Amino acid sequence: MEGEERGGWAHPYVPKDLELPGYVPCFLSQMDIVIPYLGSTVLLVSLVWFFSGRSKLTKIDRLLMCWWAFTGLTHLIVEGYFVFSPDFYKEKTPHYLAELWKEYSKGDSRYVGRDTGILTIEIITAVLEGPASLLAVYAIATRKPYSYILQFTVSLGHLYGCLFYFIAAFLEGDNFATSPAYYWAYYVGANVWWVVIPLLIATRVWKKITTATQAGKKLKAV
Repeated sequence: MEGEERGGWAHPYVPKDLELPGYVPCFLSQMDIVIPYLGSTVLLVSLVWFFSGRSKLTKIDRLLMCWWAFTGLTHLIVEGYFVFSPDFYKEKTPHYLAELWKEYSKGDSRYVGRDTGILTIEIITAVLEGPASLLAVYAIATRKPYSYILQFTVSLGHLYGCLFYFIAAFLEGDNFATSPAYYWAYYVGANVWWVVIPLLIATRVWKKITTATQAGKKLKAV
């Protein structure tokens, strides 16, 4: 653990004058935090892929189900904990989600500092996009007619949230990581997927909706 300062623990975050009264350092190591997260992600994706294989869905639809299941549970559980646990950095026991956010904040201290903009985005993400993502899993599995528009809408929400996340950091000096390693691994690496994959999904859905609309117009013209 980091050294004590003035009777309390000195936090490792940037800026150093960030006030975090009652801060308690991580009990778990980085590997103890990251490996279970990656392991549970692989397990979840594997289960969704396995059970979706019993249907007649295409491989792309099955991959999309894996993505929406992963992102939905991440929003609800991980980000939901952040939203409703403002004092996670004071946690005095090795509570996994508190440890995860203490660790992630080394890449973006706006989280541990409870930045208003970040909190707003995370509330929207956890409360709206989380359930909507899981609904997308159901919609794809059952071939609901609203599946495409739902995926398109949530993907746009992800893109908007990530653009706000990155642009706000840039405008504020982009200096919230404790080191370049944390910057690239957590701030960039852990978030870029919510730019690349939603962009691919939105593009795919846009093409399908456009094609269906054009086909409908041709039928009416006949």
